Amino acid sequence: MGGDDARLRAVVSLAQTMAAAHTPRGSWRAAALGACEALGGSFAALSVWERGRGELRVLVNAGERAEGEEEFPEAETYPVHQFPEITEFLHERWAGGGEPDAWVETADGSVGAGDTAALREYGSGYGRERVAALRRRGRGCCVVAPIVLHGRAWGELYVARPVGAPVFGREDANFATVLAAVVAAGVSQAERLEEVRKLAFTDPLTGLANRRAVDVRLDEAVERHRADGAVVSLVVCDLNGLKQVNDTQGHAVGDRLLERFGSVLSRCGAMLPGALAARLGGDEFCLLAVGPEADDVVRVATELCERAAELEQGDGVACGIASTGDPIGPVVSARRLFRLADAAQYRAKAARSMKPVVAGRDDEVIRLADSPPRSPHDRRHLRGSRP
Repeated sequence: MGGDDARLRAVVSLAQTMAAAHTPRGSWRAAALGACEALGGSFAALSVWERGRGELRVLVNAGERAEGEEEFPEAETYPVHQFPEITEFLHERWAGGGEPDAWVETADGSVGAGDTAALREYGSGYGRERVAALRRRGRGCCVVAPIVLHGRAWGELYVARPVGAPVFGREDANFATVLAAVVAAGVSQAERLEEVRKLAFTDPLTGLANRRAVDVRLDEAVERHRADGAVVSLVVCDLNGLKQVNDTQGHAVGDRLLERFGSVLSRCGAMLPGALAARLGGDEFCLLAVGPEADDVVRVATELCERAAELEQGDGVACGIASTGDPIGPVVSARRLFRLADAAQYRAKAARSMKPVVAGRDDEVIRLADSPPRSPHDRRHLRGSRP
C-alpha cells in the first residue's frame, strides 16, 4: 500500500508542477523531472514527433545528462524510421481506440515489459537504435511511454537508469503509461496557454505581431541599446488608399489589401535578422530591427516601398525610419524612437514620397518630432502618448 500511496503522490505532484509552469519549457522540464523521480530513474527526456519533418525532436533532457546532452537542445532530432514504434506500432495497435502501453528496453538488447509480442512482430531489429543509445551513454535500461494527445501520437516520455541499477519491470512500465497520460494533459494545457499568449501578441487579420508585442520588444531593444550600444531601428508605415478601397470596394477587399501588405512586410522583414513585423492597427504597420546597420534597414524599407507600390489595390505606403545608427541624438526611451519614426512617416506622407524618409538624414523630421502637434487629426502619433 505504501508503494501505491507514493505513486499516487507522484502523479499528483507531476500534475501540479506542470500546471504551475509558466512557459512550455517549464512544463516540459517539470514533466521530465517529475517522471524521472516517480520512476526512480537517473535521466529523463521528453520528445515530440514532428510529422512534417519525419523527426522525433527532443524538447528537454533532465537529470544526469551524458556528455553532449543539453537540457533544452536546439537540434537534437532522430529520424522516426529509427524508432518505428511511434509510427508503426502506435498506429497499428491503438488506431481503433485505447492507450498504448509503455515498454522497457535494456542495454543487452532484450525487450522488457509491455506488449512484447506486438513489438517483436516487427522483427529482431526493433529498438536497435535505443539499445545503441543506452550503451553509448552508459545507461542500463529505459522505459519508453508514448504520449497521446487529441487521439494522436504526440511524442514520448523516456526514463532511464544507469548500468547496475535494477531493471524496470512490468509495474514500472504500467506506471509509466499512467505518467504519460498525466504529461499529455499537462502538455495540452500548456499548448492552450501558449496559444492564448500568442493571440495576445498577434494581429488576428494579418498574423503579424500587434501593438502590444511592439511595445514590449521596443522597450527591451532600447534597454539593450543603452546597455551595449546595439543599433535599434524602427520603420513605421502607413498604407495609402485603404479608406478609398473600403469605401468603393468594401471592407472585404480592404482586408485583403491589409493581408497582402502584411505578407510583403513579413517577407521584407525577413531580410533583417531577428526583425519584428507588426500591424499597429488600422492601416499602420512597422518593422523593428535590433542589430542590423541603419543602411541595411533603409535598403529593406526602400524595397518594401517598391513592393507595396506594385500591389493591385491601394496606393503604396508612406514610410518613415528612425535608427540609433543615424544622428538622431540620444534615445533614452521607446517613445522617443517612435516619435522620430512617426515624424519621418508623416513627412513621407505629406510629400507623397515613394521612398522612405529617414530621421537624421532629413533635418525637418527631428524638428517635426520635437514640435507640438498642429492638430489631433494631422499628428495623431506625435501628441506625446505612448505608442
